[in-house]
Amino acid sequence: MRKSELIYPRNLPIGSRTEEGVPRPNQYGISDYEDFRLQTPDGETLSAFFIRPSNKRQAKRLTILMFHGNAGNIGHRVPIAKALEEHIGCNVFMLEYRGYGLSTGTPDEDGINIDAQTAIDFIRNQAETKDDKIIVYGESIGGACAIRLVANNQEAGDVVGLILVNTMTSLRKLIPSAFPPAKYIAGLCHQYWNSEQEMPRIKNIPMLFMSGLKDEIIPPSHMKELYSVCRVEKKVWRDFENGTHNETIAEPGFFDCIVEFVQDVLGGRKMELRL
Repeated sequence: MRKSELIYPRNLPIGSRTEEGVPRPNQYGISDYEDFRLQTPDGETLSAFFIRPSNKRQAKRLTILMFHGNAGNIGHRVPIAKALEEHIGCNVFMLEYRGYGLSTGTPDEDGINIDAQTAIDFIRNQAETKDDKIIVYGESIGGACAIRLVANNQEAGDVVGLILVNTMTSLRKLIPSAFPPAKYIAGLCHQYWNSEQEMPRIKNIPMLFMSGLKDEIIPPSHMKELYSVCRVEKKVWRDFENGTHNETIAEPGFFDCIVEFVQDVLGGRKMELRL
């Protein structure tokens, strides 16, 4: 197997890059959504789902930009997006990285960062969302993507929050635990995702750190280190005793923590700090 397939297992589960292997929002009872195709500056075509809030009377001028982990596709995360729009009353924009799902190209760190910037620019330029506040949500390697994006866009004024779920400090530091046979050649990896270096660049964006303490892929110490190097005044730590890498989202209170964070961010109230 090629190194890129270890880092970006975009074909897992089998069929993840086929039409039939990408679940659509309507398969989960969502009717108000759009299936977009975005063009990147370097010529790739990215798939994306834009899901509107089902409760129009409680809808907020808010879009959550969502980045998933390194396997599967956006269709596999639609239940998360559905929970977010139902609990919060917001739009959810789900981006498919290059080389994943129905997007063209081959994934790598530079390309995925271009994809992320393409997505936030798209949100800013659409009539429906151009005046929205934006909260960026990232799981696993999607959290690394989210950190870089927020660091590069914090001065625009529309990004008001960052939510991180089971995210790594850097790929090189993760390799020895996630891919033990490759630990002796971690220094040769040319995909860095150095979030502990990017994190201190973020100055004034509130952050929510959500850590599964039984994460079997990314040790919880990675999240604690990111929290430690985070310099923003408003940062919130929430951990989940039985949360594994992929199932932390199913832990009791997970979405309640996000709702509380969003209310605090939009309301401007001082947030509780708990580690």
